[in-house]
Amino acid sequence: MSARILVVDDVEVNVRLLDAKLSAEYFNVLTAFDGFQALKVAQDEHPDLILLDVMMPRLDGFETCRRLKADPRTCDIPVVMVTALSEASDRVRGLEAGADDFLTKPVNDIALFSRVRSLVRLRRTMEEWRHREDVYGRFSALIEDGRAAEDSGPARVLLWEESTNAATRLAEMMAPITGELVRPTVPEDLARQCDASIDLVILNTMGKADALRIISKLRAQEVSRLVPILLIADPDELPRVAKGLDLGATDYLLRPLDRNELLARARTQVRRKRLQDRLQENYQKSLSLALTDSLTGLYNRRYFTVHLDGLLARMREGARGPALLMIDIDWFKRVNDAHGHAAGDEVLREVTARITRHVRAFDLLARYGGEEFVVVLPDTDRRVAEAVAERLRVVVAEQPIRVSQPPTDLSISVSIGLAITEDANETSASLLRRADEALYAAKGRGRNRVVAFPEQAILKDAVA
Repeated sequence: MSARILVVDDVEVNVRLLDAKLSAEYFNVLTAFDGFQALKVAQDEHPDLILLDVMMPRLDGFETCRRLKADPRTCDIPVVMVTALSEASDRVRGLEAGADDFLTKPVNDIALFSRVRSLVRLRRTMEEWRHREDVYGRFSALIEDGRAAEDSGPARVLLWEESTNAATRLAEMMAPITGELVRPTVPEDLARQCDASIDLVILNTMGKADALRIISKLRAQEVSRLVPILLIADPDELPRVAKGLDLGATDYLLRPLDRNELLARARTQVRRKRLQDRLQENYQKSLSLALTDSLTGLYNRRYFTVHLDGLLARMREGARGPALLMIDIDWFKRVNDAHGHAAGDEVLREVTARITRHVRAFDLLARYGGEEFVVVLPDTDRRVAEAVAERLRVVVAEQPIRVSQPPTDLSISVSIGLAITEDANETSASLLRRADEALYAAKGRGRNRVVAFPEQAILKDAVA
């Protein structure tokens, strides 16, 4: 996962060290050497994440963070404070200033990269929700400002701790923000009891249960996919914690636990969850038949056009452009002619379901018209787009589709045309034209295949 990281430190050696480490992991690095310069770079360049030193002259990291979080242009950028201060009170001060995380010098590489990847992934998801909210706002007056959602009411917390004594201590520490504490007795109950009403999961990595498998199961469930997960671990478990963050955990604390830091991190996660809930609520409120396809439930062509225009406009702010897939169901007219339009509708719904299960949460799938679909892949290079396109082709074709009247198994395949954004002057019309040409080539070369623009760049020759 590539991202642009702003490194802020008044000591040039520290900046160069972090620059080298991040560049070696294929991140793009921006630099600033004091708080005022950091504010300007953040406003002008909109990085994906900021690594911010605390001890700086003129404007220290705490005040810089407060100003970043108070500015609507930069408030959504994750901030990780990096400092030699190691007291829990300093970490709490940073978190209360709005920081998303806190790393102590010398920075452990495992902790650094796991934090960066986790926060960048979270930023991308939140950014996509905000973009959808903005698009829907052009069509609806029902949108409420998600930024104002600072609900500080009691939280519903799910706690997994096998030790009764440890669970009691954690419950006491969390009491100031907990309205209801849910404590499953077996791992299977944890997955069952974790739904969208849970504000935070606290998960002890020690014990008989496999914490990583629990994280994976929670993220696989639709109802718990976005619930924040806070890991409690020992200092020697950092590699395991890093794996947990890769699987979808959102934060962690190392023992011995400090009550104030636990509360500060928990409050941060609960606020983020409630903001995310508000964005989703706004999304649902503004969803209307004017923007969706009644048969498949997908976005329609009208919404897709506005969405794609918005992503292309971001390129002028330095973001990487999207990739576009155009998908056509092969020989669909034959399905309608031979089996009736009801069977054709079942095929459309099943193809929709299969594609939906195999695109990312921040990708956009829309019905373009008839038997044609489009998938917009934000911030995606050619290699990833090719892999996604081929995966979608396979999941549609590998199993027949069952239609009910009369009960029949139909072998269905799709042809896919792929186009990559070329430059900041790209328009939705030009990107669509290239994807359409690639789709036309895929159909001309036998169907059930993926072709990237230009048409000679054939990715997969499948048997039609």
